[in-house]
Amino acid sequence: MAEEDGMLVSPDKYLEAGVHIGTKVRTGDMRRFVFKKRKDGIYIVDLKKVDERLRLAFNLLKNYKPEEITIVATRTYSGNAAIKAKELVGFNVILKRFHPGTFTNVNSQSFLEPKIIVVCDPKGEREALREAWMMNIPTIALVDTDNTTEFVDFVIPINNKGRKSLAIFFWLLTREMMMKNGAIKDYSEFKYPINHFEKLELENEG
Repeated sequence: MAEEDGMLVSPDKYLEAGVHIGTKVRTGDMRRFVFKKRKDGIYIVDLKKVDERLRLAFNLLKNYKPEEITIVATRTYSGNAAIKAKELVGFNVILKRFHPGTFTNVNSQSFLEPKIIVVCDPKGEREALREAWMMNIPTIALVDTDNTTEFVDFVIPINNKGRKSLAIFFWLLTREMMMKNGAIKDYSEFKYPINHFEKLELENEG
């Protein structure tokens, strides 16, 4: 699985995407993932831990069919990237708003029964995490330094607000799932650039 230095991608690509850039707040839940605090007050996530947790998360997700995985991506940047992943792999994706009852109310028009979910914003998408917990659905979440990990089964410490950071997450997720599904035989066959997952989909919808 490794591409360079034992990582999914080279450290330079991670750094360019800003996956390690946190916020000026660090919750107790995220203490173990933080490398340092910069002079400007920004907390920096340990890059090796980002890669390690991504690797483990992808290995977990490979146990499921794409249609069994629901990605909750209600913010614009995560939604843009999630749409691209859906087109290439076939995940279920929830965009813009998570409707209460989606995982708990069988009479809801939005009702879904995923085997596992990926949440991009634990704060804004807390209801999705709570409902998944109620229904015993495993949860993976992209967790920034200012987030708590309530209802999260597996934490990916990462900048969950930046366009480039979210793009590289979905780029990697798509690549790994396409490898697992046999759509590509090795990384050289994955022809989509990272910025493909930054392309605008939701901004123009008003």
